[in-house]
Amino acid sequence: MIDRPIIALAPMEDVTDTALRELLLNIADPTALHVVMTEFVSTDGLVHQKARKRIVHRLRVTDEERQLLKEKNVKIVAQIWGNTPENYTQVIREIANEMEFDGIDINMGCPVPKVVRRGCCSGLIGNPTLAKEIIQAAQQASHLPVSVKTRIGLKSIATEEWTAHLLETRPAALTFHGRTQKQMSVGPANWNEIAKAARLRDQIAPNIPVIGNGDVKSIREAREKCSQHQLDGAMIGRGIFDNPWLFMEEQRERTQAEKLEMLWTHTQLFDRVWQGSKNFHILRRYYSIYCKGFPGCAELRAKLVQTESISHVAQIIKKINPAMDI
Repeated sequence: MIDRPIIALAPMEDVTDTALRELLLNIADPTALHVVMTEFVSTDGLVHQKARKRIVHRLRVTDEERQLLKEKNVKIVAQIWGNTPENYTQVIREIANEMEFDGIDINMGCPVPKVVRRGCCSGLIGNPTLAKEIIQAAQQASHLPVSVKTRIGLKSIATEEWTAHLLETRPAALTFHGRTQKQMSVGPANWNEIAKAARLRDQIAPNIPVIGNGDVKSIREAREKCSQHQLDGAMIGRGIFDNPWLFMEEQRERTQAEKLEMLWTHTQLFDRVWQGSKNFHILRRYYSIYCKGFPGCAELRAKLVQTESISHVAQIIKKINPAMDI
């Protein structure tokens, strides 16, 4: 049983890998983080040998992360997507039998047009019959609880109609991003529509948690939105790009030394975990997060986003702060 409100880390491609999750788990307070999710992984890709080699790393959980999950009692959920029920069955059986995950989450929310045109992710909002077949296939494939992350509509808001379809399958939880697929990330998330989904849940299946997602910037805000809209939890995604220390109860402005220390820790983690098998350039987006709010940060950021290796990063940081243990 997870405490309420449930606070979860959203799945994000090329972001929520095992290195970042380990970084966040190391500093997170157990009261401020209850669930983490993997990057989203294609079921179609996982069942084909060539594609599988390129994407299976998205389900990797290191021993170090596994230990932190146990110590802090945080659940880890594998998020998968696709539009073929049979592939869900095959993939989930593998996940349940060979990997240690606490649950499966089906991505019915990614708004990327090329994915939607294939009838996947948000595209399934327009095909509720197939969406329900997929959920049911996933539920029957293993003992793991199956949840769904979705949006409040495809081209227009259809919260109640879409929620009613999903509730028929009795998922373990429902997470709603408060925008339609058409909106992508434009405009404010509509938490009143998420609340509508929760009120319908109250009538049909009161035991199913409803979690809100969209524009949450802090634990305090997450809890306030849950209270205001009578939700069971909140999921935080892009908020970590504003504040990597977000999953801590005590919030304060970080010093230059603390930001550089976090930058270096993240770089070391990434290098240790992936050992050159993953593009180092992925780290550049994080350097923009750590390098702000202190004198010379713009110049430092400009240098760091050109780096190609951990040794190059070390040289630059050492010049800024010779006292750092690098």
